[in-house]
Amino acid sequence: MSSQTFQPQDSLSPDEIEVRALYRQILDGWNKRSADAFAAPFANDGDSIGFDGSQLIGRAEIVSSLQRIFADHPTAPYVGKVRSVRLLSPDVALLRAVAGMVPPTKTDIEPALNTIHTLVATRRDGTWRIVLFQNTPAQFHGRPELVQQLTEELRQLL
Repeated sequence: MSSQTFQPQDSLSPDEIEVRALYRQILDGWNKRSADAFAAPFANDGDSIGFDGSQLIGRAEIVSSLQRIFADHPTAPYVGKVRSVRLLSPDVALLRAVAGMVPPTKTDIEPALNTIHTLVATRRDGTWRIVLFQNTPAQFHGRPELVQQLTEELRQLL
C-alpha cells in the first residue's frame, strides 16, 4: 500500500516537497504501527486530532496514546493522497489530503473509514514540523455517491 501522491516531484517547490514528506512520515509511522515514527515529524507542542475526535497535545502524548492503541488494537493501514499544499506564509503551510484504510483482514478500502486529513506545518529554525494534524471522517451524510467517488479514487492507490 502506498502513501504516495501522483504529482511529479519535479513540479513542486522545495517547501512543498518537505511538507508532503511530513505527511508521508505520519502515514508510514501509522502503517508500521510505530508511535515514535508517527510522532517524529510533530513539533514538541504539536496537536493530533483523531478520527474519533480525541485530541492529543504534544509529541509525548501522541507517542504514549498511540503506543496504547497499537498494543490493544489491530489498526488498519492508511492509503493516502495529497490533494494540495498551500503556503499561508513563508513559514506556515496547509496540506489537504484524503485517505482510506484497508482493514487487517481485508484487501480493499473500507469506505466507512475514509477520511479527510488536514495538516498545518510551521518552519522553525529552518525545519518544517507539524503543529496540527486533523483526521476527519469523510462520511458525506446523505451523499453516498461522494463516498463511492472517494473510495474509487483511493482504490487507484492500492
